[in-house]
Amino acid sequence: MDFHIFGSDEIVAWLIIPLFIFFARILDVSIGTIRIIFVGKGYRLLAALLGFIEVFIWIVAVSQIMKHLNNVYYYLAWASGFATGTYIGMLIEQKLSIGSVILRVITSGDADDLINMLFQNNYHHTAVDGEGMFGKVKIIFMVINRQQLSDVLNIVNQYNPKAFYSIEDVRSVREGALPKVPNPAIKKIQKFKRFLTTRK
Repeated sequence: MDFHIFGSDEIVAWLIIPLFIFFARILDVSIGTIRIIFVGKGYRLLAALLGFIEVFIWIVAVSQIMKHLNNVYYYLAWASGFATGTYIGMLIEQKLSIGSVILRVITSGDADDLINMLFQNNYHHTAVDGEGMFGKVKIIFMVINRQQLSDVLNIVNQYNPKAFYSIEDVRSVREGALPKVPNPAIKKIQKFKRFLTTRK
């Protein structure tokens, strides 16, 4: 790959190639992070495709390192790109909200209003009575799409702000058991209804 079209030899050696390595590493490590997540979620075809792209970019980047083994800036660009790519990959995974999660809610307070609101918003759940360290508790189990997690936690915090909850990734689930994600307009109406309910 010829970089000399971007300037003199010094500019290419000390600026252009280090920047190229840095951004190439960001790209391939970000893709690698997402690929690992896809493998865990069972998206085999997507994971294989991302793996091909990841390795191709990696080979192009490492070839520049091998040509200039005496330039320490290339090593710094490589390491910085790796760290930045890992962080960006995690941010992308959060934005994609892929897959489903198990949400467990344990509350010692009255959970009737919370359970009723979950039912009204079509969030499938199972509620059972339990015995905690300090007395009786209500335990609520839910399997929801990751996209719905924020809304469900908002409901929990509104009606039982002191409730304990835990979240766990789910590798696979029968999709028929999950409620569909409502469109943004419906979600806004539901939030407004919850606001009016808490004001009463």
